[in-house]
Amino acid sequence: MTRTTAGTPAPETAVSRANRIGDAALALLVERGMRGLTHRAVDERAGLPQGSTSNHARTRQALLETAVRRQVQREAEVLTPHELPGPESGGDALVDALALALHRYLTDHRSLLVSRYELALEATRRPELRTFFDSAGSTFHTPLIAMMAAAGSAEPERHALSLIAWSEGLMFSCAAGSFHAAVPSRAELRTGIDELMRGMLGDLA
Repeated sequence: MTRTTAGTPAPETAVSRANRIGDAALALLVERGMRGLTHRAVDERAGLPQGSTSNHARTRQALLETAVRRQVQREAEVLTPHELPGPESGGDALVDALALALHRYLTDHRSLLVSRYELALEATRRPELRTFFDSAGSTFHTPLIAMMAAAGSAEPERHALSLIAWSEGLMFSCAAGSFHAAVPSRAELRTGIDELMRGMLGDLA
C-alpha cells in the first residue's frame, strides 16, 4: 500500500487527472468558446506537462467527451443525491428541490450553464457527440420522469419535458439572455415552478 508523508501531496490518480483535464476544458469553453478548446490550451490551463491531454484524450471527439462527462459530474453536485425527494415525498418536495437547484445554478454555478450551452451547440454539429451528450443527459431526465409520475402525472414524459424546457429557458435568460443582470430569489423560483406544476398536475400533495 502506498503511503504519503505529512506535507507530501498524494500522487495523482487517473480519475483525478481526468477531472483536472475536464475542469480545464470547461473553463476554456467559458472563457474562450469552442475555438479556444485545444489539447495544448487544456495542458496550459490545467498546469500539466505538454502532451498530457493528448495522452488522455487523443482526438477532439475524445476531448469533448471528457468535457461532457465532467460537466455531468459537476452538475450532479449542484443538487446532491440526498437532497432529491423520494417518490413518496410528493409534489411540494419536488418543487422545493428544483427551486434549490435552479437558485444554486444562477448564484454559484453560472459558468456551468455557459459551458453546457457551448457543448450543446457543438453537439448539433457533431452527430457522434450528440449521441454521447444525450446519453449523459439521461442521467437527469430519467429520474425526473419517475418523480413526475410519482407526483401524479398521467403523462410524466411530456410533463417532464415541459418542466425541463421551462427551467432551461429561465436559466438561459438569467445566465446569458436579456435577464442576465437579475437573479430571481429562491422564493420567486419556487413560485414559478409551483405555478407550472399545478397547471400540469392540479393540487400538489
